[in-house]
Amino acid sequence: MVDTNELIRKEVKTITSSSSHGRSGFMRGDGYLQIYLSQLQHNPLRTKMLTSGTLSALQEILASLYAGDRDKKGSYLTARVPKMAIYGSLISAPLGHILVTLLQKAFAGRTSGKSKLAQILVSNLVVSPIQNSVYLACMAVIAGARTAHQIRSTVKAGFMPVMKVSWCTSPLALLFAQKFLPPHAWVPFFNLVAFVIGTYINAMTKKKRMAVLKRKKLHDKKDSVETTKEYYVRRE
Repeated sequence: MVDTNELIRKEVKTITSSSSHGRSGFMRGDGYLQIYLSQLQHNPLRTKMLTSGTLSALQEILASLYAGDRDKKGSYLTARVPKMAIYGSLISAPLGHILVTLLQKAFAGRTSGKSKLAQILVSNLVVSPIQNSVYLACMAVIAGARTAHQIRSTVKAGFMPVMKVSWCTSPLALLFAQKFLPPHAWVPFFNLVAFVIGTYINAMTKKKRMAVLKRKKLHDKKDSVETTKEYYVRRE
């Protein structure tokens, strides 16, 4: 005869064990987050540099995977990956750290609605244009631009499209940061937002570029065939 009480005790023990394991996993993940936030407080620039460098490299890899863009060896780890990591860690992170720190200091202790709105306006009209101009200039160099004219042309052509994206997303991101995040976590959060948007834009750009190259290749092949036919017709 089955002991009902014994079955109940076993079931409770199983549920308790599973629950404890789940809490342990959650606490472990929460512990990693606490360590990261602690590093942001005690070593802010270094932590932001590592975060931005990692996200920039990962952005390039994911965009290449989505677009099917490979190098001559068939690898998605193109030469752009380490360059993006260098840009993210040595240029984007320090620049963001300085600009956001200045923005926070300018509005320190001001919590009224007008002050928050003013902070958003300054961010969109001063901070974002500087960051986007530097981003476009660096992307031009990574893409192969070597003269000041080439870099200026790239910045001029891409500035307004990039700014339109910033003006759509930056106010929402800043509102979220103002309400829910400690000041030292703002830059990594903005990096995460830029990572998501940048990955999508990068992937779409790669797909368009590959489509243009494919059409050009087919066009050149067609011209070559037509030239060959014309050559033999003339010989006959």
